[in-house]
Amino acid sequence: MSAPQETAVYTHGHHESVLRSHTWRTAANSAAYLLGALEPSSRILDIGCGPGTITADLAALVPDGHVTGLDRAPGVLERARSTAAGRGLTNTAFTVGDVHALDFPDDTFSVVHAHQVLQHVGDPVRALREMKRVTAPGGVVAVRDADYAAMTWYPLSRGMDDWLDLYRRVARANGGEPDAGRRLKAWALAAGFTDITATSGTWTYSTSEERAWWSGLWADRTVASEYAGSATGQGHATGEQLRAVAEAWREWGARDDGWFSVLHGEILCREDA
Repeated sequence: MSAPQETAVYTHGHHESVLRSHTWRTAANSAAYLLGALEPSSRILDIGCGPGTITADLAALVPDGHVTGLDRAPGVLERARSTAAGRGLTNTAFTVGDVHALDFPDDTFSVVHAHQVLQHVGDPVRALREMKRVTAPGGVVAVRDADYAAMTWYPLSRGMDDWLDLYRRVARANGGEPDAGRRLKAWALAAGFTDITATSGTWTYSTSEERAWWSGLWADRTVASEYAGSATGQGHATGEQLRAVAEAWREWGARDDGWFSVLHGEILCREDA
């Protein structure tokens, strides 16, 4: 398989605080817009599969089909294989690859899925063209991405405002587009899709358990992940500033009236039969 192209840096990396979030994701809470398009015999490519929790859910939903999980990071694929094996799934495979240059023939899959991927790539339109190429006639390309500028929370917090500004600057310096959700339909049109259903979905964190989990992983990510290294290494923030942002996250998480919502853009692009 050809080597992945270094067109953008994955801002989050695979620190434990990142995987804590990724392993929470399921087909139900992260790909509900896609599920109605699945058939028992669907052949699925799950791009940016990470630790494989969504991949495993999709595989369970297509018992007569097959799911290939693809990621740029070889290490996280071991976690994905363990996830599938632990659930007794035999219709999965995992491989290293780059969405800009997929190493599959034309018309290979009936469903090509990417969750929180296009915000991190160097050329999202090219990536969608590749996803289109490997999708068989009558199949679908399904993409969901967060939109950071549309994230909102209560109560207001200067430290949280600083977090959002900092994250968007770091992500763009790494070659990505953190406000991807609102751009998905436009990118799909530019990639040549004509039958596009554009929707949106949210994650909301408001209970004490949800706030503790969400604030804790972002506080840890802010000071200990690859994102933290990018922020300081590129001169966007000092260690002291990162610690202040992390403390703002923890303060928000401790508030009984705390509420946070993440908006996602979603697209289902159908290939002509």
